[in-house]
Amino acid sequence: MSSNLKNIEQLDEKILIQKCIEDDRLYQEALYRKFAKKMFQVCKRYTGDSDEAMDFLQLGFIEVFSKLKNYRFEGSLEGWIRRVITFKTIDALRKEKRYQEVIGELDIELQVEAEEFELWDKQTNAERLRELVNQLPGKAALVLKLFVIEGLTHNEIAEHLDISVGTSKSQLNRARTLLKASLKNE
Repeated sequence: MSSNLKNIEQLDEKILIQKCIEDDRLYQEALYRKFAKKMFQVCKRYTGDSDEAMDFLQLGFIEVFSKLKNYRFEGSLEGWIRRVITFKTIDALRKEKRYQEVIGELDIELQVEAEEFELWDKQTNAERLRELVNQLPGKAALVLKLFVIEGLTHNEIAEHLDISVGTSKSQLNRARTLLKASLKNE
């Protein structure tokens, strides 16, 4: 990495964003390098494939740069970028008509606090919970992941998936109910 790029990465976030909005490629590269590794993992959660995740990462950052002027400095920049990339990845999967297939095969890193589902016990480990989540029906699993992992609100989920807020809530409730039932049967 050149020393110019390293200096840019240490700049104030507002300056970095403004320069990216002005299409300064050096600043865009700095922003990309700052968040690419974490965002790659986000994409990989939804694809399960490194090559495809890299494609979605590139599409996601194109979207980030095109929408950066809309960032309002509310919340973290990383969180905002994560949401843009998550939505772009889901859109790309949907457009490829592989939406339901991929949802069922997600390989995620689900990190759930015990109180989130009130179903965690000492015998239930993260790997088993991940397996159970991946066995949930498509939309229930997707809503659960968007709500718990990505931290999206029901309004955001509904808008992005083109469903009602009530459907988002009921799918989350369905996912929780199915997880509880699966854990009781073990």
